[in-house]
Amino acid sequence: MSFEHAVESAAVFFLVVGAVSVVLWALLRGRVSRVRVLLLVFALLALAGGAGLGAWAWHETQSRDVRGSPTVEYSPKLRVRHSFTREEPWPTYGRDLQRTHFAPFRHRPPFRQLWRVDTPDAIEFPPALAYGRVYFSSFRGHFYALEAATGRVAWTKQVGHCSPASPMLAHHVVYQSYSLPLPCARHTPGARGFVVAWDAVTGRELWRHGAAAVETSPLLVGKLLYFGSWDGTFYALNARTGKVQWTFEASAGITSSPAYDSGTVFAGSDDGHVFALDALTGKLRWQAASFSRFGRREYFYATPTVAYGRVYIGNADGTLYAFGARTGQLRWARRAGTYIYTAAAAWQQTIYVGTWDGYFSAFDAATGDLRWKHDSPGGISGAPTVMAGLVYYSTFGKFTNTHQRRVEDGAYRTYALDARTGKPVWQFPDGQYSPIVADEDRVYLVGSESVYGLVSRK
Repeated sequence: MSFEHAVESAAVFFLVVGAVSVVLWALLRGRVSRVRVLLLVFALLALAGGAGLGAWAWHETQSRDVRGSPTVEYSPKLRVRHSFTREEPWPTYGRDLQRTHFAPFRHRPPFRQLWRVDTPDAIEFPPALAYGRVYFSSFRGHFYALEAATGRVAWTKQVGHCSPASPMLAHHVVYQSYSLPLPCARHTPGARGFVVAWDAVTGRELWRHGAAAVETSPLLVGKLLYFGSWDGTFYALNARTGKVQWTFEASAGITSSPAYDSGTVFAGSDDGHVFALDALTGKLRWQAASFSRFGRREYFYATPTVAYGRVYIGNADGTLYAFGARTGQLRWARRAGTYIYTAAAAWQQTIYVGTWDGYFSAFDAATGDLRWKHDSPGGISGAPTVMAGLVYYSTFGKFTNTHQRRVEDGAYRTYALDARTGKPVWQFPDGQYSPIVADEDRVYLVGSESVYGLVSRK
């Protein structure tokens, strides 16, 4: 049972005990006065305790929305800092170093399927695209390099570790992170993982760096490769050799992938903090926090999205936070749903995010005001993609674990909405986590256990 549920249950228990005690006190009228007095005192204390716990539970679960300023630490222009080439059209999770999840291509539905490749297990994070190939890992360690035009397997590997992460492609090298060994038990204490570098053409291993389990998608900026691990260590490795350049010890484990902008690396931690580090030295520039509820903070699994001078990141408490990228000051906060595990997408001064209770929302990037909200037919756990005026998301399927707040089961599907209005435009009968990536020639849709190569029919 969660602490939140424990407080609520305790409040109900004390109120019931207090009510029963009042009834007994009334029934004992005319009996021993001392017993009646003790019973009355006990009843009043129980009722007061129940009311107090109930009031605390009510207060702690209320929305704490903070409206932002359209001028303070805000720039209306989306400045994406990455020199994309036709060779590397989608080299990393979120496409650019700021993880904006914006695709500057003109593909629009309806789509025609060119090929499909099935995998033996789920694909939790989307592929990277480079050198005419599609690179991705399924959750249980099957890694694929596919020919983008045909879906033919160029090379593949079976790694005996789980991989809830996207690869990073640069300089004809694939960088891929791995968490704990199979069979993928949840957050096993002391679990070991690694980051590996492979030749993108042949799959030949170039180097491997061991660490605690790594659940983050690595990010390459210049000569340094950044990632975090379950023991709270944040690494900067020499991308050519795999040697450690510097490390930073966070206050808890790191499952949030790093983002970069203007000499600073950003990531979240499992104890509800966001930190900003000097990209060259690892020196802490600032640290911010989510709201505390019941004396504790929930964790940042989502990857930060850096845009418009701010860091946008969703927390498992269901709140989307906007921190100033330069100062770390909270600029706005908006309750979007029960849980946010997905990174946000940024486009046209709008921030898009989905929640586990089946809502997909668009917020004003400056103030946090809600622009529109779409009631999805299922919970959303993967990052959206914006392309050609449409925003794509996938529904997760069935949530198998118990949760303290509402979640919404649904089918494995992918949807496209008009990014300006939220009006549904298109859907596809497969999906689960992140929906699509793209290059100039094709769209690659990520199903639950399949990847599809698509082209526009028009």
